[in-house]
Amino acid sequence: MNFQSPISEFMTKQVITVSPADTLVHVKEIFDKYSIHHLPVVDMRRIEGIISKSDLLHFLRGFTGVEDDNMLDEARLRNYQARDIMTTRMAKVDSSDRINVALEVFKINRFHALPVVDNDELVGILTHTILFLRW
Repeated sequence: MNFQSPISEFMTKQVITVSPADTLVHVKEIFDKYSIHHLPVVDMRRIEGIISKSDLLHFLRGFTGVEDDNMLDEARLRNYQARDIMTTRMAKVDSSDRINVALEVFKINRFHALPVVDNDELVGILTHTILFLRW
């Protein structure tokens, strides 16, 4: 791996996203259908936040501490939106940044995914899994 390569060479460009107003039912359906672990929340291609699969699981378990109450889970998923659980203070990188910049962000912050933005618009996502598979 050339550590001076731009992030654009490694990022996923076809990013699945949700809007801040999407219900958590929709968020869960996407996680289940695509077997992904990070879901950017965008409004008009502008990144507003990110939801991890772990965020969703913590949200569900946080109400009762009981994992197997499907009726309560469904009600919560219908009544909350992506904006309610998304992380808004996240690191972002530019597609022209060098891969060593992303590696440093992953190392220092223990993030697992970084939104890639150009001119404030989401253009991709970089995950630690993608980097380690290409290593």
